[in-house]
Amino acid sequence: MDSLILIVILGAALAGFVQGLSGSNFGLVAMAVWAWALDPTLTGPLVVCGSLTGQLLAAGALRKQLDLPRLWPMVAGGVLGVPLGVLLLHQVDPVWFRLLVGIVLVLWCPLMLFSAHLPRLAGNSRRADAGVGLVGGIMGGLGGLSGPAPALWAVLNNWDRATQRSVIQGFNLAMQASTMLTYLLSGTVTAQALGLFPVVVLAVLVPTLLGVRLYRGMSDQLFRRLVLGLLTLSGGLLIGLSLPKLLVSGAA
Repeated sequence: MDSLILIVILGAALAGFVQGLSGSNFGLVAMAVWAWALDPTLTGPLVVCGSLTGQLLAAGALRKQLDLPRLWPMVAGGVLGVPLGVLLLHQVDPVWFRLLVGIVLVLWCPLMLFSAHLPRLAGNSRRADAGVGLVGGIMGGLGGLSGPAPALWAVLNNWDRATQRSVIQGFNLAMQASTMLTYLLSGTVTAQALGLFPVVVLAVLVPTLLGVRLYRGMSDQLFRRLVLGLLTLSGGLLIGLSLPKLLVSGAA
Protein backbone atom coordinates (compact mmCIF):
# COMPACT_ATOMS: atom_id res chain seq x y z
CA MET A 1 0.00 0.00 0.00
CA ASP A 2 1.23 3.51 -0.84
CA SER A 3 2.90 5.27 2.11
CA LEU A 4 0.76 8.37 1.54
CA ILE A 5 -2.45 6.33 1.89
CA LEU A 6 -1.14 4.71 5.08
CA ILE A 7 -0.42 8.15 6.57
CA VAL A 8 -3.89 9.38 5.57
CA ILE A 9 -5.55 6.31 7.14
CA LEU A 10 -3.54 6.62 10.36
CA GLY A 11 -4.33 10.33 10.79
CA ALA A 12 -8.02 9.89 9.95
CA ALA A 13 -8.49 6.90 12.27
CA LEU A 14 -6.80 8.55 15.26
CA ALA A 15 -8.60 11.84 14.69
CA GLY A 16 -11.96 10.13 14.21
CA PHE A 17 -11.59 8.28 17.49
CA VAL A 18 -10.69 11.44 19.39
CA GLN A 19 -13.54 13.38 17.77
CA GLY A 20 -15.99 10.65 18.69
CA LEU A 21 -14.74 10.72 22.26
CA SER A 22 -14.50 14.48 22.77
CA GLY A 23 -16.88 15.93 20.17
CA SER A 24 -14.10 17.94 18.50
CA ASN A 25 -10.32 18.06 17.92
CA PHE A 26 -10.36 16.11 14.63
CA GLY A 27 -8.26 18.77 12.92
CA LEU A 28 -5.63 18.96 15.66
CA VAL A 29 -5.10 15.20 15.77
CA ALA A 30 -5.12 14.76 12.00
CA MET A 31 -2.75 17.70 11.53
CA ALA A 32 -0.32 16.19 14.04
CA VAL A 33 0.02 13.20 11.69
CA TRP A 34 -0.57 14.69 8.25
CA ALA A 35 1.43 17.91 8.57
CA TRP A 36 4.64 15.86 8.49
CA ALA A 37 4.09 14.60 4.95
CA LEU A 38 1.12 16.29 3.26
CA ASP A 39 0.98 19.64 1.49
CA PRO A 40 -1.30 22.23 3.19
CA THR A 41 -3.56 22.49 0.13
CA LEU A 42 -4.16 18.72 0.44
CA THR A 43 -4.32 18.61 4.23
CA GLY A 44 -7.08 21.22 4.52
CA PRO A 45 -9.67 19.42 2.35
CA LEU A 46 -8.87 16.05 3.95
CA VAL A 47 -9.33 17.47 7.46
CA VAL A 48 -12.65 19.02 6.49
CA CYS A 49 -13.81 15.78 4.85
CA GLY A 50 -12.96 13.67 7.90
CA SER A 51 -14.32 16.12 10.43
CA LEU A 52 -17.56 16.61 8.48
CA THR A 53 -18.03 12.84 8.28
CA GLY A 54 -17.62 12.50 12.04
CA GLN A 55 -19.94 15.40 12.79
CA LEU A 56 -22.63 13.97 10.50
CA LEU A 57 -22.47 10.68 12.39
CA ALA A 58 -23.41 12.56 15.56
CA ALA A 59 -25.96 14.87 13.92
CA GLY A 60 -28.99 12.84 15.05
CA ALA A 61 -28.23 13.16 18.76
CA LEU A 62 -26.99 16.72 18.32
CA ARG A 63 -30.35 17.95 16.97
CA LYS A 64 -32.02 17.34 20.34
CA GLN A 65 -29.37 19.27 22.30
CA LEU A 66 -28.67 22.35 20.18
CA ASP A 67 -28.43 25.64 22.11
CA LEU A 68 -29.39 27.95 19.24
CA PRO A 69 -29.17 31.28 21.15
CA ARG A 70 -25.51 30.56 21.92
CA LEU A 71 -24.76 28.90 18.61
CA TRP A 72 -26.07 31.26 15.94
CA PRO A 73 -23.75 34.27 16.63
CA MET A 74 -20.73 31.96 16.41
CA VAL A 75 -21.97 30.45 13.16
CA ALA A 76 -22.64 33.92 11.70
CA GLY A 77 -19.08 35.02 12.49
CA GLY A 78 -17.66 31.72 11.27
CA VAL A 79 -19.36 31.93 7.89
CA LEU A 80 -17.63 35.28 7.34
CA GLY A 81 -14.28 33.85 8.43
CA VAL A 82 -14.20 30.74 6.24
CA PRO A 83 -13.50 32.53 2.90
CA LEU A 84 -10.67 34.48 4.55
CA GLY A 85 -9.13 31.24 5.76
CA VAL A 86 -9.42 29.66 2.30
CA LEU A 87 -7.72 32.72 0.79
CA LEU A 88 -4.86 32.36 3.28
CA LEU A 89 -4.54 28.64 2.51
CA HIS A 90 -3.45 29.43 -1.06
CA GLN A 91 -0.83 31.91 0.17
CA VAL A 92 0.83 29.89 2.96
CA ASP A 93 4.26 28.34 2.47
CA PRO A 94 4.30 24.63 3.55
CA VAL A 95 7.10 25.20 6.09
CA TRP A 96 5.30 28.18 7.60
CA PHE A 97 2.12 26.16 7.66
CA ARG A 98 3.77 23.35 9.66
CA LEU A 99 5.22 25.94 12.02
CA LEU A 100 1.75 27.44 12.52
CA VAL A 101 0.29 24.00 13.24
CA GLY A 102 3.06 23.38 15.75
CA ILE A 103 2.42 26.69 17.51
CA VAL A 104 -1.34 25.97 17.66
CA LEU A 105 -0.66 22.55 19.19
CA VAL A 106 1.89 23.82 21.71
CA LEU A 107 -0.33 26.71 22.86
CA TRP A 108 -3.76 25.08 22.65
CA CYS A 109 -3.15 21.64 24.13
CA PRO A 110 -1.53 22.70 27.43
CA LEU A 111 -4.32 25.27 27.85
CA MET A 112 -6.85 22.47 27.65
CA LEU A 113 -4.77 20.24 29.93
CA PHE A 114 -4.92 22.90 32.63
CA SER A 115 -8.34 24.27 31.68
CA ALA A 116 -9.63 23.77 35.22
CA HIS A 117 -7.22 26.49 36.38
CA LEU A 118 -8.02 29.05 33.68
CA PRO A 119 -9.88 32.22 34.75
CA ARG A 120 -13.62 32.22 34.05
CA LEU A 121 -15.41 35.05 32.28
CA ALA A 122 -18.21 36.74 34.18
CA GLY A 123 -20.31 37.16 31.05
CA ASN A 124 -20.15 37.67 27.30
CA SER A 125 -22.06 39.20 24.43
CA ARG A 126 -23.26 38.05 21.05
CA ARG A 127 -20.56 40.23 19.49
CA ALA A 128 -17.91 38.36 21.46
CA ASP A 129 -19.44 35.03 20.43
CA ALA A 130 -19.40 36.18 16.80
CA GLY A 131 -15.76 37.26 17.13
CA VAL A 132 -14.82 33.83 18.43
CA GLY A 133 -16.77 32.30 15.54
CA LEU A 134 -14.85 34.51 13.09
CA VAL A 135 -11.53 33.19 14.41
CA GLY A 136 -12.84 29.64 14.24
CA GLY A 137 -14.05 30.18 10.67
CA ILE A 138 -10.67 31.53 9.54
CA MET A 139 -8.84 28.59 11.13
CA GLY A 140 -11.41 26.24 9.60
CA GLY A 141 -10.87 27.63 6.11
CA LEU A 142 -7.11 27.59 6.57
CA GLY A 143 -6.87 23.98 7.63
CA GLY A 144 -10.08 22.57 9.08
CA LEU A 145 -9.18 23.76 12.60
CA SER A 146 -12.52 25.33 13.47
CA GLY A 147 -12.80 23.71 16.91
CA PRO A 148 -10.06 25.17 19.19
CA ALA A 149 -11.38 28.76 19.43
CA PRO A 150 -14.99 27.94 20.40
CA ALA A 151 -13.87 25.08 22.66
CA LEU A 152 -11.59 27.37 24.67
CA TRP A 153 -14.34 30.02 24.73
CA ALA A 154 -16.76 27.46 26.15
CA VAL A 155 -14.27 26.51 28.88
CA LEU A 156 -13.60 30.15 29.78
CA ASN A 157 -17.34 30.77 30.08
CA ASN A 158 -17.72 27.72 32.31
CA TRP A 159 -20.50 26.16 30.25
CA ASP A 160 -21.60 22.75 31.44
CA ARG A 161 -20.33 19.67 29.62
CA ALA A 162 -23.51 19.05 27.61
CA THR A 163 -23.71 22.69 26.47
CA GLN A 164 -20.05 22.74 25.50
CA ARG A 165 -20.38 19.59 23.42
CA SER A 166 -23.58 20.71 21.66
CA VAL A 167 -22.30 24.21 20.80
CA ILE A 168 -18.88 22.99 19.66
CA GLN A 169 -20.30 20.14 17.59
CA GLY A 170 -22.98 22.37 16.07
CA PHE A 171 -20.42 25.05 15.20
CA ASN A 172 -17.98 22.52 13.75
CA LEU A 173 -20.69 20.91 11.63
CA ALA A 174 -21.71 24.29 10.20
CA MET A 175 -18.10 25.37 9.61
CA GLN A 176 -16.99 22.13 7.98
CA ALA A 177 -20.00 22.17 5.64
CA SER A 178 -19.33 25.84 4.78
CA THR A 179 -15.61 25.20 4.32
CA MET A 180 -16.16 22.19 2.07
CA LEU A 181 -18.58 24.20 -0.09
CA THR A 182 -16.03 27.04 -0.32
CA TYR A 183 -13.25 24.60 -1.18
CA LEU A 184 -15.33 23.08 -3.98
CA LEU A 185 -16.37 26.46 -5.42
CA SER A 186 -12.83 27.87 -5.27
CA GLY A 187 -11.17 24.83 -6.84
CA THR A 188 -9.21 24.07 -3.66
CA VAL A 189 -10.24 20.40 -3.79
CA THR A 190 -7.79 18.82 -6.22
CA ALA A 191 -8.16 15.53 -8.06
CA GLN A 192 -5.73 13.98 -5.57
CA ALA A 193 -7.87 15.14 -2.63
CA LEU A 194 -11.03 13.80 -4.27
CA GLY A 195 -9.33 10.45 -4.73
CA LEU A 196 -8.41 10.34 -1.04
CA PHE A 197 -11.85 11.40 0.28
CA PRO A 198 -13.21 7.80 0.24
CA VAL A 199 -10.11 6.64 2.12
CA VAL A 200 -10.68 9.28 4.81
CA VAL A 201 -14.41 8.53 5.12
CA LEU A 202 -13.86 4.79 5.51
CA ALA A 203 -10.99 5.29 7.97
CA VAL A 204 -13.10 7.64 10.12
CA LEU A 205 -16.33 5.62 10.41
CA VAL A 206 -15.47 2.85 12.87
CA PRO A 207 -13.05 4.83 15.11
CA THR A 208 -15.59 7.66 15.45
CA LEU A 209 -18.39 5.30 16.48
CA LEU A 210 -16.00 3.56 18.89
CA GLY A 211 -15.08 6.92 20.41
CA VAL A 212 -18.76 7.83 20.83
CA ARG A 213 -19.40 4.50 22.56
CA LEU A 214 -16.49 5.00 24.95
CA TYR A 215 -17.60 8.57 25.67
CA ARG A 216 -21.00 7.29 26.77
CA GLY A 217 -19.70 4.42 28.89
CA MET A 218 -16.51 5.59 30.61
CA SER A 219 -14.55 8.56 31.88
CA ASP A 220 -12.28 10.11 29.24
CA GLN A 221 -10.14 12.20 31.60
CA LEU A 222 -7.00 10.03 31.46
CA PHE A 223 -7.31 9.53 27.72
CA ARG A 224 -7.83 13.25 27.19
CA ARG A 225 -4.64 14.03 29.09
CA LEU A 226 -2.69 11.43 27.13
CA VAL A 227 -3.88 12.73 23.75
CA LEU A 228 -3.24 16.38 24.62
CA GLY A 229 0.20 15.52 25.96
CA LEU A 230 1.14 13.68 22.77
CA LEU A 231 -0.23 16.51 20.63
CA THR A 232 1.85 19.02 22.58
CA LEU A 233 4.95 16.89 21.95
CA SER A 234 4.11 16.63 18.26
CA GLY A 235 3.65 20.39 18.04
CA GLY A 236 7.05 20.95 19.63
CA LEU A 237 8.65 18.60 17.10
CA LEU A 238 6.95 20.39 14.21
CA ILE A 239 8.29 23.72 15.46
CA GLY A 240 11.74 22.23 15.96
CA LEU A 241 11.85 20.85 12.42
CA SER A 242 10.35 23.94 10.76
CA LEU A 243 12.45 26.67 12.36
CA PRO A 244 15.84 25.45 11.03
CA LYS A 245 14.44 25.35 7.47
CA LEU A 246 13.12 28.88 7.82
CA LEU A 247 16.41 30.10 9.26
CA VAL A 248 18.36 28.51 6.41
CA SER A 249 16.05 29.95 3.76
CA GLY A 250 16.20 33.33 5.47
CA ALA A 251 20.00 33.29 5.54
CA ALA A 252 20.07 32.39 1.84
